[in-house]
Amino acid sequence: MTIIKDRFSNKVAIVTGGASGIGYAIAERLIQEGASVVAADLNTERLETIQAQLGERFYGVKANVTLEEDSEKLVHAAVERFGGLHLAFNVAGASKVGVITELSESDWDFTVDLCMKGVFLGMKHQARQMAKQGGGAIVNVASLNAQVPMYAGSAYASAKAGVEMLTKNGALEMARNGIRVNAILPGLIDTPLTAGLLANEEIHAAYMERIPMKRAAKPEEMTGPALFLASDDAGYVNGASLIVDGAWATSGYPDLSRWF
Repeated sequence: MTIIKDRFSNKVAIVTGGASGIGYAIAERLIQEGASVVAADLNTERLETIQAQLGERFYGVKANVTLEEDSEKLVHAAVERFGGLHLAFNVAGASKVGVITELSESDWDFTVDLCMKGVFLGMKHQARQMAKQGGGAIVNVASLNAQVPMYAGSAYASAKAGVEMLTKNGALEMARNGIRVNAILPGLIDTPLTAGLLANEEIHAAYMERIPMKRAAKPEEMTGPALFLASDDAGYVNGASLIVDGAWATSGYPDLSRWF
């Protein structure tokens, strides 16, 4: 990973899910490349630790992205603390699994609200502020599962497919205001959310059979694609879905049915 010093100097970014995994990695690299970052998460203890590590250009805010008032609060925090909003990375997500015939309504709602509604609310208020300033860039973190189904993952896959379409619709609607909207679709990433899967030797082996590169990605490996899409180098990239999966999509999704 090559840090491009000052690439985002004088830029202000929001990162949701910024306390761990891909969100934290993006926030850290943005700071390293000159941006100021407002990071949203429910883990306030972790946000405080990160703020002590990354310094005054990092500001952590406790926020539930499924609540509209919290999405508005994040934008206000960016404007009040750092003077505006130029970039946004909608990363927050998690899932509760179960086959369709057994999945509870509450688990469906939890997953879809967090993974898709949270992105909608974020885009809504991020774009309003960016339009006032003459433009900006939004990057949504979807998933390979936006395009490839996963056994017992109907809520997650459906939500991430929704994120991919929200991205395209956002690009269509927001281009007139100088706002670009793109998505990355990660494959298997070694994060706290996937730790349980990767700890199971049989499940791990099933994934490795399908991933030509024979490993999970590190969260840091998502930062290059995400920051590229937010940068001036991607000035004519809009409404795109960038799959970042170690060629997994070329081989298909593992059959997880034996574990459910």
